[in-house]
Amino acid sequence: MPGVVDPRFAAELRRLRVERGLSLRALAALAHRSKSHLHELETGRKPAVSAVARHLDDVLDAAGRLANLVAAPTVAMADDEVDAWELARRVEASDVSAETVDRIERAVDDMASAYATTVPVELLPLVRRHLGYVSRLLGARATLEQRRRLIVAGGWLALLRATVHIDLRHRAAADAHLATADRLASQAGHAGIRAWCLETRAWDVLTAGDYQQALRLSHHAQAVAPRGSSAHIQATAQEGRAWARMGERRRTREVLDRVHRLVGPLSVPDRPEHHYRYDPGKAAAYTATTLAWAGDPAAVGVARAVLADLESTGSSRPRRVASARLDLGLALLAADEVDEAIAVGEAAIVSGRIAPSNWWRATELLVGVERTGIRSAPELRDAYESYRP
Repeated sequence: MPGVVDPRFAAELRRLRVERGLSLRALAALAHRSKSHLHELETGRKPAVSAVARHLDDVLDAAGRLANLVAAPTVAMADDEVDAWELARRVEASDVSAETVDRIERAVDDMASAYATTVPVELLPLVRRHLGYVSRLLGARATLEQRRRLIVAGGWLALLRATVHIDLRHRAAADAHLATADRLASQAGHAGIRAWCLETRAWDVLTAGDYQQALRLSHHAQAVAPRGSSAHIQATAQEGRAWARMGERRRTREVLDRVHRLVGPLSVPDRPEHHYRYDPGKAAAYTATTLAWAGDPAAVGVARAVLADLESTGSSRPRRVASARLDLGLALLAADEVDEAIAVGEAAIVSGRIAPSNWWRATELLVGVERTGIRSAPELRDAYESYRP
């Protein structure tokens, strides 16, 4: 969801880019964004969201100048925005208008893009408010096409809300909203949302240690998803993770090869931070995670490269950086490089950016370190206890 964007943002972004001697294409490569998206930001045709502004600040070494021109959305702002939509709808003397549906769809994309950088407890009220508005509109008169678009938007919002509940370990709420998302997707005939529901369940049970169920769900998701879609690629990657947790290195490698073949033809999407659009830039990170879980010796080199790339570009994706450090820590532990594993793991933990649903990986690293009997293990334990959700 966009915050309030200062009209000077577009000009400031262009000034910073030119000042650093970068073309649009060069900045797009550094920021992992499409050239067209950056052009729209520089011309003011598309408003910036706070997460994108912070990321561009880091890439351009702008010391927060861009982020200061974009106010992050708050719950109150979400309420104000939806109230404005409702007023416009009533003035138009129509239960549902095409513009109202357009706004809702844009808000869905904004929130899915904000997921990677927004604290779950802050994102949840925004998603809840918009899902409630969609629910009210579904009870109003609308054309068949408008109703289908509202059902699809509701499906995405219910899925995103379930994902946030999983992050917060709200088990009952997560299950209820995954079921709702699946029902809405079935009504709309939207295979993509249905596949994402299955993939999300696969991830959830994988983190709980039920690897066989994760494998079944990832296979089901691949069967439901449109071939080559983001959901299909992500479900395939999830299958690889399940095989890795089961210690099946050969099958893990086979699945990773399939993922790379699927990702090969892809270009960077306009909004690579969008949670439901596969970003080819994530492929190396998924490979590092999967190989680390499989205990593959190649994991150390891949994990180092991923972390170095994130740190060199001044990534504004702190959760991805924390995950990359956990990957490297687990890989180093498997390679018997315990001292460095402790240092990297501690850096991930004290960053405060490990999602609650991902905390079990920090636990796994700590347990593995303590099993070695190394004297410095208590240092990792202290950090773990201090930051445990």
